[in-house]
Amino acid sequence: MNFFKNTIVPILLAGIWINLSEFFRNEVLIKQVWISHYENMGLVFPAQALNGIVWMIWGFLLAIAIFIVSKKYNLWQTTFLVWFIAFLMLWVVMWNLLVLPSGILLYAVPLSFIEVFVATLLCKWLFDKKMD
Repeated sequence: MNFFKNTIVPILLAGIWINLSEFFRNEVLIKQVWISHYENMGLVFPAQALNGIVWMIWGFLLAIAIFIVSKKYNLWQTTFLVWFIAFLMLWVVMWNLLVLPSGILLYAVPLSFIEVFVATLLCKWLFDKKMD
């Protein structure tokens, strides 16, 4: 029961937060930007259910990474390190492949940072709570 409460619950809650945040940002705020950008390249934006499932898995993998890193580093170190690895490097790769609509960065940079910060808070708070 301790493993579930101290490990699975923080990861699960952080993963749910990450996936809700990703959904809001990419489906509600900037989906049309993605669609238009892909259309301008002569491509169809990948929006099949399988793509959504893969992104959901990515969200939970990010939550696992945050949980692991947060056990060694403080809140800000974890947030910056994970944000740098997960998002900044992703955008560099997407820019290099010419599939990154630069207009999304105005929204994506602050919202992704908040996403990682809140997920780190959840992991640290729920994991550290067991120490009480």
